Amino acid sequence: MTQSTGKFEVATLGGGCFWCVEAVYNDLIGVHSAISGYAGGHVDNPTYKAICTGTTGHAEVVQVTYDPNQVTYQEILEIFFTVHDPTQLNRQGNDVGTQYRSVIFYHDDAQKKMAQAVIDDLTQQNLWSQPIVTEITPLTKFYPAEDYHQEYFSNNPNQPYCQFVVAPKLSKFRSKYTHRLKSQQ
Repeated sequence: MTQSTGKFEVATLGGGCFWCVEAVYNDLIGVHSAISGYAGGHVDNPTYKAICTGTTGHAEVVQVTYDPNQVTYQEILEIFFTVHDPTQLNRQGNDVGTQYRSVIFYHDDAQKKMAQAVIDDLTQQNLWSQPIVTEITPLTKFYPAEDYHQEYFSNNPNQPYCQFVVAPKLSKFRSKYTHRLKSQQ
């Protein structure tokens, strides 16, 4: 059981399909919740069907509520860049459209500065052959996705998309961050 200080912080991240990102953060020590949803658009209360058209301006995101005494915002970001390709503009693999863009929605200036610092550091490391295209933008509104999207991987591990897209990303995360998994507590 994860110990909590009672003081949580929130990060909102879009790295392609929210099912992948949510599954990763649900496994991370210090994460209280990871909620799939939508941010960055111009339509109030968007639906999954609407955002899939690419016309609402929203990205699929995950809002991560975490205990900063157990996992830092910098660690949250470093994991984010491990589990998706930040060089793909408006897509992740076969998921194509602005709703799948790589984006960090910051909640305050400290998050904005940290996001830029992490991107600058990764750029200097030259890990990818293409430049990082991850947007850094202020969060204005977060809309939780429909209930059937929450904990999608946990509830549908045998669904083909989960088998071929989510599971490999989760496996990559688990192998690199074994020491940070809730199951290791």
